[in-house]
Amino acid sequence: MSLVARLRRAVLTPPSRRAWAEAAAGLALLGLPLALLGLASGELAWSPVGWPEAARIAAIAFFVPALGEELVFRAAMIPDRQERPSAAWPIVLSTVAFVLWHVLETVWLPGAAATFLRPEFLAVAGVLGLGCACLRRRSGSVWTAIAVHWAVVVAWQACLGGPGFAASG
Repeated sequence: MSLVARLRRAVLTPPSRRAWAEAAAGLALLGLPLALLGLASGELAWSPVGWPEAARIAAIAFFVPALGEELVFRAAMIPDRQERPSAAWPIVLSTVAFVLWHVLETVWLPGAAATFLRPEFLAVAGVLGLGCACLRRRSGSVWTAIAVHWAVVVAWQACLGGPGFAASG
């Protein structure tokens, strides 16, 4: 299957109710413990921003990183079940590429190195990347992965004191 066809199918396939339920469960099972761990360790701090800033963060985060990164690292790199019966290696490769992408972003995102080069951040990026990859594979759609990625970045930047370098994450 061509890359364009894979992207098209990932974008045009609507997630089922089950896929959305799996995304919500994954977000709760991974997001809540990671947030609590971050708060307990002092890596995160409850510091919600005002509504105008939260809306700005939410709007930016939808396009960059959620939509942009998910189209590349999940929709383009991970075949759906109709295309290939097994996707273990594409999932591993997309997850590694996603983590390395965050290292590379430190070149052009001012102030990102202080966060993006920390082992804790890279581990969380790996967990998020793996979770989004599994959601993409199971549903055949990229939209659940986009939603989870978006929710994590918005929570991190709008509520948990994450740095605001152009809503990347």
